[in-house]
Amino acid sequence: MKQSIQTYLNTNTKAAPLAVFRVLFGLLMVFSMLRFWHYGWIEKLYILPEFHFHYYGFSWINVPGQWTYLLFAIAGISALFVAMGFQYRISIISFFFSFSFIELMDKTTYLNHYYLVSCLAFMLIWLPAHTHFSVDAYRNPHLNKELIPRWSIDSLKLMISIVYIYAGAAKLNSDWMMEALPLSIWLRDKVDVPLIGTLLDEKWMHYLFSWGGAFYDLFIVFFLLWSRTRIFAFITVLLFHLLTKVLFPIGMFPYIMITATLLFFSESFHIKLLTTISRLCKINYSKFLNGFTYKAGRLFNNLPIYILAAFFVFQFLFPLRCHLYDGNLFWTEEAYRFSWRVMLMEKTGAADFKVVDSKTGRRFYVQNEDFLTAFQQKQMSTQPDFMIEYAHFLGKHFTSQGHENLQIFVESYASLNGRRSQIFFSPDIDLLSIKNDLKPRTYIQPLNAD
Repeated sequence: MKQSIQTYLNTNTKAAPLAVFRVLFGLLMVFSMLRFWHYGWIEKLYILPEFHFHYYGFSWINVPGQWTYLLFAIAGISALFVAMGFQYRISIISFFFSFSFIELMDKTTYLNHYYLVSCLAFMLIWLPAHTHFSVDAYRNPHLNKELIPRWSIDSLKLMISIVYIYAGAAKLNSDWMMEALPLSIWLRDKVDVPLIGTLLDEKWMHYLFSWGGAFYDLFIVFFLLWSRTRIFAFITVLLFHLLTKVLFPIGMFPYIMITATLLFFSESFHIKLLTTISRLCKINYSKFLNGFTYKAGRLFNNLPIYILAAFFVFQFLFPLRCHLYDGNLFWTEEAYRFSWRVMLMEKTGAADFKVVDSKTGRRFYVQNEDFLTAFQQKQMSTQPDFMIEYAHFLGKHFTSQGHENLQIFVESYASLNGRRSQIFFSPDIDLLSIKNDLKPRTYIQPLNAD
């Protein structure tokens, strides 16, 4: 067993697939940063809100005001340098920290693909993605290598496989498989889509999308790994992700997954792709075809292997932490984030906060729009950790205005996947008496699943 592992770790392969991924990943991230800037989302989501919701353990990360524009600029320029392979190590480290900082500034904007970008960027720090078809390799003959360890590319394939398979396993629940929920809710709102719009109101189509989506996520990786089905699988990937892009507002996620899927193609495919790019950009690609093999320096040696091994142990186990909690995961959302659960619920709600003087009994209700944007209100009204953090913010705010003996209660109702609205958060719990932690949320009312 040990000998087999050592043999695998010493096996080399062409560096072209990793170089293609580096170029395309970097360019996608440049486009993503420009897209945020162009649509005014930097100001709307980060600068204008008076209050920001924090991830557990990261309350020390705050929005730096107008400097947020600089943060996005650093991420964008770093991504461009990553694509070029220019000062690669510095660039990918800079991109990882700047992008992750942006992601952690406000959990209101949480999306699975932001987390995926951070994961891929972290992995690229430890991979020799700059040793082929890069500015660094072009300028430094000692760095220019045509062969790299096979595990460098396989590790990225494994990351994409985890995303797909965990997303597929999460779909194996009664709402998704037996009721076609929440897809049946969403698809009915898309009847104006050209060509297939009239079909999206049909129940059989809802089940086709639900069952097809689960099957796709669970098995697409295996079809991509088998050369005989790879072309068919890639066409399926294109159709699946482009269709989801048309139907649902999921940002860059489809393009990231399509790009990552190219890793499963042969070395010759990527060499042809780099040859074509070189011809268009007037680059002498033959300069990179020297037959040399990448060897990590003495300082680096096996460190990347150990770090990525620990990283994957975390990726395998962390999404499973939800099993430590009772109750319906989609209702309580305990351990829901960072677990590759993609588009699995339609949850709506309303939350009214009541501020009470515990001695005099005097009370008043908070106008949430005075403190939160419409988007923040929508997110807060269905997520208990948001409610608790918001209540503590309100406590500090009203204390600073001279109010004393404060208690804050919330009257909240929520609906999951089209069910009747019901009481969500226990209305007799003083939110100032509890904190956001990892303990079970016993203050959430049980879901009436009928």
